Amino acid sequence: MKGQDVYVTGVGFHPFGRFPDKSLKTLAATAALGALDDAGISVRELDAAICANAYAGLLNNQESIRGETWLRGIGLGGVPVMNVENACASGSTAVHLACMGIASGNYDTVLVVGAEKMFVNDTGRALAALANSADTEVMGNIGLQFSAVDAIRVREMMAEEEVGAEAFEWVTVKNHEHAVSNPIAQYRKPVTMEQVRASRMIADPIRLFMCSAISDGAAALVLSSKPGRGKVRVRASALASSPWRLDAGALPGPTMAADKAYAQAGVAPSDLHLAEVHDAVSPAELMHYRELRLCSEGEVAKLVAEKATALGGRLPVNTSGGLNSRGHPVGATGVAQLIELTLQLRGDAGPRQVPGARLALAHNSGGWIGEDPAVSAVHILEGSR
Repeated sequence: MKGQDVYVTGVGFHPFGRFPDKSLKTLAATAALGALDDAGISVRELDAAICANAYAGLLNNQESIRGETWLRGIGLGGVPVMNVENACASGSTAVHLACMGIASGNYDTVLVVGAEKMFVNDTGRALAALANSADTEVMGNIGLQFSAVDAIRVREMMAEEEVGAEAFEWVTVKNHEHAVSNPIAQYRKPVTMEQVRASRMIADPIRLFMCSAISDGAAALVLSSKPGRGKVRVRASALASSPWRLDAGALPGPTMAADKAYAQAGVAPSDLHLAEVHDAVSPAELMHYRELRLCSEGEVAKLVAEKATALGGRLPVNTSGGLNSRGHPVGATGVAQLIELTLQLRGDAGPRQVPGARLALAHNSGGWIGEDPAVSAVHILEGSR
């Protein structure tokens, strides 16, 4: 990144899951205090806070000043508090803005908090909120839900790659196994391929166990111009909106963001030691292997056959469990991905630690416009171990 270096100096979270008796304020404050404690600083040492959330207006009746309401109770006042809403990429967008603020020299230390409370005892209401992360004038008129859009994309990949139901079941099982040792994860029990196969069909070929669940949760980072423990540096922070696919040679949004990030960091995909990708449905992880250039077209089946993206493989993907098992409280997801990368690069990931990890990528997408996610974000972090 241009300008002064940006480091992740603290991480904190509230576990993901269903917490009917906890408010959105409580979830966010818990994560924020955890990150400040991990960074070893007080709230008075912050220059700014950027808060990410997608659906509090629709689900929790709080608009406009979400972050201010979250952080007032922990003693934050006076400094700028900015609110970010950018669908499922809200959290990574907030990190991107914090990185720009620090790299430019305007801020030295910024708190980023992503939080969402989606469990409101009304699944239909939560699903209706999610549907608003598309062009409602277009999607609303044709009755497509995100699961159907994902199913169409997965079927396109099936036609292009030698992957099918068994590969989708395997990647689901893999991520559940990864989540077992992750204290933030919503689902920490392993599942078998038989259990995945027996779960009900949602949108062919996507089954229930392949879908991320409605979640409550929060995640927070302290970003600073000064190195912290492990000297985890943000090497790249890139965003791309949905491309205009009528242009000749237009690339998918995730590929555009990834290419920007690789160029910023001055690295190649082959330099990575692990990755977190946006698997709102677990088969999408296989699609992202290609989009992020983790493999070439036609090589997805080979990665699966080699189990290359499982712990112990040459490029572990979604060591946190991914959205499928870690959970997907929308505003927190992009921040939670970077928590996992930071723990890995500091050597603090416990049983799911990737030995010798020094360079890691996170990919977070959100919404839907045209043929692509409305926004795609890619961050690359580097540790000094």
